[in-house]
Amino acid sequence: MEIKAVLFDLDGTLLPMDQDEFVKAYFGLLAKKLAPLGYEAEKLIKVLWIGVGAMVKNEGSGTNEEAFWKVFTSSYGEESLKDKPFIDSFYREEFNQVQAVCGFDKAAKEIVELVKEKGKLPVLATNPLFPHIATENRMRWAGLQPEMFAAYTTYEDCHFCKPNPKYYEELLQKLDLKPEECIMVGNDFDEDIVPTEKLGMQVFLLTDCMINKNNADISKYPHGDFEALRRYLEENL
Repeated sequence: MEIKAVLFDLDGTLLPMDQDEFVKAYFGLLAKKLAPLGYEAEKLIKVLWIGVGAMVKNEGSGTNEEAFWKVFTSSYGEESLKDKPFIDSFYREEFNQVQAVCGFDKAAKEIVELVKEKGKLPVLATNPLFPHIATENRMRWAGLQPEMFAAYTTYEDCHFCKPNPKYYEELLQKLDLKPEECIMVGNDFDEDIVPTEKLGMQVFLLTDCMINKNNADISKYPHGDFEALRRYLEENL
């Protein structure tokens, strides 16, 4: 079946990063932003992690945004919703400081442009744990623009998260695509490669910032750096 789209992960794939450093910087800045409103850092970070867990476990009863804020308001009360615009302003402004702990590779943009030149759809299949503001900023850190993609996933419009295959199914349904018409490119073996291969997608594991928690044998999967990815796409698109 003809390939019609290439799905890209963002964090650790198009945007090089050490995930632990990223989260430490991100949560630290958010805690600093919210401190004047009375949010104590240790409790806030604990609540943030519980909220992330709720999104990852979401089975479609609501959006990921709703799952997160259900956790947040259960910890801080419904009155905490009044602080949501303040938190949104964090993602527009201070969050951009996190770029300092991320890498950059100009090949990311070149690869996305290659997909478009081949007449295929580039899709940003980033785990929808962030608002659209934060997602668009992280794209820009990688030298990309939102309009370069046929679609990108955020916590406002998704009802599932990686590694749940339903996350990918929901995205493909929106794009009217079959798994066999797609290639998934990602750096996390368990989140990006395993579920999409099971659905029937072709896969490519980008190894520059690879996450392989269980030390799985990756030898049977197409894998390598950006140059290897370029060759793979040239051969398969």
